[in-house]
Amino acid sequence: MTLKELKSLIAQGEGYNVEFKKSIPSRASELAEEICAFTNAAGGTLLIGVDDKGKIAGISMDNTERSRLQHVLNCIEPRIEVSTSEITIDAKTVLCIECKSGKEKPYTVSGSIIVRNGPNSEKITSVQRMRDFFQQSDRIFFDEAPCKKFRYPEDFDNDAFKHFLDASGIQHTLPQHILLDNLQLSAGKGQLKNGGVLLFAKDPQKFYEQAITRCLMFKGTNKTYILDDKVFTGNLIRQYTKALGYLQQKLNLNYIIEGSGPRLEVLEIPEEAFREGLINALCHRDYYEKGAVTHVEIFDDRVEISNPGGLVNSIAREDFGKKSFSRNPLIFGLLQRMDFVEKVGSGITRIRDEMQKAGLPAPVFSLEGIFTAKFYRPVNFEQFMETYWVPFINSMQCSILREIQRNNNISKRELSELIKLSKTGVDNHIARLKELGILEREGSDRAGYWKIIYKEVGR
Repeated sequence: MTLKELKSLIAQGEGYNVEFKKSIPSRASELAEEICAFTNAAGGTLLIGVDDKGKIAGISMDNTERSRLQHVLNCIEPRIEVSTSEITIDAKTVLCIECKSGKEKPYTVSGSIIVRNGPNSEKITSVQRMRDFFQQSDRIFFDEAPCKKFRYPEDFDNDAFKHFLDASGIQHTLPQHILLDNLQLSAGKGQLKNGGVLLFAKDPQKFYEQAITRCLMFKGTNKTYILDDKVFTGNLIRQYTKALGYLQQKLNLNYIIEGSGPRLEVLEIPEEAFREGLINALCHRDYYEKGAVTHVEIFDDRVEISNPGGLVNSIAREDFGKKSFSRNPLIFGLLQRMDFVEKVGSGITRIRDEMQKAGLPAPVFSLEGIFTAKFYRPVNFEQFMETYWVPFINSMQCSILREIQRNNNISKRELSELIKLSKTGVDNHIARLKELGILEREGSDRAGYWKIIYKEVGR
């Protein structure tokens, strides 16, 4: 690595393929795990002597430290080879450890598999996640595999790459091919990895025709009558932008007037929820699946964003929304550099929070086969109850929900009088509504209030 390349790596900051360490960790296993994670992924560079903010701290290297480094590498099995260099910058030494993607995955440290998850390294601890990694160790991540038909620079979109560099705050001082190497996008022999093709090819569909986003609008709540159908191609950023624009065009706007200022136009469903949903679909979809595409579907009562591939086996259902593990970590890391992804594992939480802040029903996620996120539009109470609850509740329970919808502070005594039912009967019906998950009590019986949960029964 040259001094110029080092400065460029530091300037581009930490990410999926770059990690900073202020000093050599005291525990050999800590350093071994970082190197192991890169080797189990697309490869990467570890810079020791640089703090998290990119400030040069420098380290002291002598024969003892070099011997320690060799001991660190011996902790990784199977044996790996790395390229190390000691570079002086501003009179301080930075140790550069360059790791290639391993050919004998999985690699372990003390028997544990370490993987790269966004900008962090993570130890696989559950049996199911280990099993899943072993099953896929010979099936390289789609975005890290070389695209053998791609030819650089003929098929490369310079404008798209320049936009990425600008959005990521990466300087243009190095030659383009070196920047591609630093970002772990180059596959050699004039080829690019699939992740690079999906983001920076002039025509990604020339290589992967399934990598498109189809947007549809239906009449009613099913797929019988199609009102509009658009297919968006090009790189993933273009698909994201076009799909978001489609939603902005087709959905209703609410107008908010604050003081004497201009009125604000706000989508009926929070735009931030759609942004997260679209990025999630493009980052985590199974691009190996040739028979399906990313879908955005608008119905009278909801919007659905879906992508091929359900919840990855590496994530337990109970950890959904708390942990993240991408099928396409290279793409995920690149979008994170552009600030499309704020924090690993937080996207689902942000979607839920945005819907709650807007007073809308909680989103529903289908995790099997085709991953789907359902966003319910502003609720017509009677229509929602008729569509999603009536098959599961009786007329008396419907009456209770109607009264609560009109007045969420209503007491059980008042309910009993209004619907002409004993207090015990009211208690029994409310217990059933709570059991179905569509009614909750917030706070105490005296000072609390009722909360209707707009969700599909059984989901």
